[in-house]
Amino acid sequence: MAEIKKQPGQGRSVARLGAVQALYQMELSDAQPDEVIKEFVAHRIGQEIEGDAYAEADRAHFKWLVLNTHSRIDELDSCIGSALDADWTVTRLGALMRALLRAAAAELSARPDIPARVVMNEYVELAGAFFSQREPAFVNAALDTLAHRLRADEFAPSDQAGGNVRPPAGH
Repeated sequence: MAEIKKQPGQGRSVARLGAVQALYQMELSDAQPDEVIKEFVAHRIGQEIEGDAYAEADRAHFKWLVLNTHSRIDELDSCIGSALDADWTVTRLGALMRALLRAAAAELSARPDIPARVVMNEYVELAGAFFSQREPAFVNAALDTLAHRLRADEFAPSDQAGGNVRPPAGH
């Protein structure tokens, strides 16, 4: 039997995916964070569903992401809104895009122990799993703007972000 080696950071990647799904579910159903966290831990994370084995997540990171993002929605929406074109608001984005950007903004603003470029890459990858080609490019541009504003010290002065971004059509 072959040994399965865990990829470095895989637990946090799975936690991010689960957190975006949980935040999306919470927005659509008005469910409370503790209830959704309990459901995900008991029935999704690391479980087998309809023959598909779901990877194990960094449960502490998953829980932190859901709770932190949920408790700071207004602050995070303001932060995200500042990265969008003036004629766009966070409420105009779809619920899944809001969940993804909120979770990313939570990590960028409150987890300096995780490099900004890692956070950006992870959420752009997630956007690619959920959306078509245009949305990941939008997520990349929005997170680049946010990261440069929130973590300017991690970027060289010659690596300054551009202006605000416009979401792809349909959001």
